[in-house]
Amino acid sequence: MEIRMLGALGVRLCGVSVVPSAPKPRQVLALLALRADQVVPAAVLAEELWSERPPRSARTTVQTYVLQLRDLIDRALVQGGGPGASCAKDVLVTSAGGYMLNSGGGLVDLQEFDRLAGQGYRAMDVGDFPLAACQLGEALALWRGPAFADIKLGSQLVLEARRLEETRLCALDQRIEADLRLGRHRVLLAELTVLVDRYRTHESLYGQYMIALQRSGRRGEALEAYQRLRNTLVRESGMEPSAALRRLRRSILLAAPERPDQEQPGALVDGLGVRTVARLTGVG
Repeated sequence: MEIRMLGALGVRLCGVSVVPSAPKPRQVLALLALRADQVVPAAVLAEELWSERPPRSARTTVQTYVLQLRDLIDRALVQGGGPGASCAKDVLVTSAGGYMLNSGGGLVDLQEFDRLAGQGYRAMDVGDFPLAACQLGEALALWRGPAFADIKLGSQLVLEARRLEETRLCALDQRIEADLRLGRHRVLLAELTVLVDRYRTHESLYGQYMIALQRSGRRGEALEAYQRLRNTLVRESGMEPSAALRRLRRSILLAAPERPDQEQPGALVDGLGVRTVARLTGVG
């Protein structure tokens, strides 16, 4: 089985799609795919479909959606003609008041993302920035858009989609930091320009953008980026930028103009924001 949820939902068995067209069965399949190889209680599926107001027929309706999914699975098994589960009930298993989607050890893009990102984080921890950039880049390449991009999200999936987006941003933060450590600031500028426009209050990305601009000899633009972020934060939340970002701005302000591409120590950035400004421009 192949399960993809980092973008539009894709579930294929023997090379054949088993994703239904109707919205609610798609929701059921999305939640089962998210928790592949784990039992999802029927009550959790009902909450996803109807929030806190399930109809009296909720359990029966969930069973109906499961039967519809099994019909698609049966057709895939017949059409694909491959080895594996003998029937749909071996793939979509009924167990202890709930249901489990059996991946059969196949590709699950979320699990692959977690594996690659974990390797990238470990490489960052030991200072192996080339490996970190490679592994995190491969992890991020698995994303084809927002998680469950084509699914109507209920109470369960909307929280999971937000969580997954945060994990993606954390990996993106660390991949950009690794690239900065490798002196790839000029290459990063185009990407960071798009990112700070998309995430207008994300301090970590702004800090990385300022570093890339400063290292490229564009100190004025780095300071303008800070001011743009500050204006947005004050206007939208009444908050000032973090102390770490203010220290970064001060370092850039006090430093002598640098030659483009002059090698400088970097700033450590994590998924929550700039955590250390480490003598970016030679000013403590």
